[in-house]
Amino acid sequence: MPRTALLLMDLQLNHVAHTPDDYLPHAVRALGTARAAGVPVIHVALRLRPGHLDAHPRNKTFGSLPSHLFTADDPGAAIHPDVAPAEGEIVVHKNRVSAFAGNNLQQILAVQDIDHLVLAGIATGGVVLSTALQAADLDYKVTVLSDACADPDTALHRTLVNDVLSRRGEVTTVEEWADSLNTGS
Repeated sequence: MPRTALLLMDLQLNHVAHTPDDYLPHAVRALGTARAAGVPVIHVALRLRPGHLDAHPRNKTFGSLPSHLFTADDPGAAIHPDVAPAEGEIVVHKNRVSAFAGNNLQQILAVQDIDHLVLAGIATGGVVLSTALQAADLDYKVTVLSDACADPDTALHRTLVNDVLSRRGEVTTVEEWADSLNTGS
């Protein structure tokens, strides 16, 4: 039977440090909601090879990053402790913007018969947008938790959740999503 999974994306210390103070409680609530409802949680984190051997200098996003960031040895690349994976929860590492990049996320979803992705993460204009567009193209049902996503550019965040992502799936808040799980709708 097809089912839903929550993707918590790029909730790493380096990223959370650049979000508004009221952001993290929403992500924590989304995680708690999923766990309480038995919704599988998949943590997605950016991880590059030492020396960034997998980041081409032409890549505007990754080519200019200092070579020590987002490697296995970078303490700032750790998932924030408030949303850290529980035992048994899957962690997938990516090496580009989309949660699907450089890993076997699609295979993991297929094996678990997941057809609905609920997205939360940092940044709305990065991993959330890229993942939502790719997931929609791959025929997943997509729900974006608007208050469990954040972007350093708040105007861009608003435009994306109100005008762009709503065309590819559903946009809702963590509270509305929790209510829908409790009522079974």
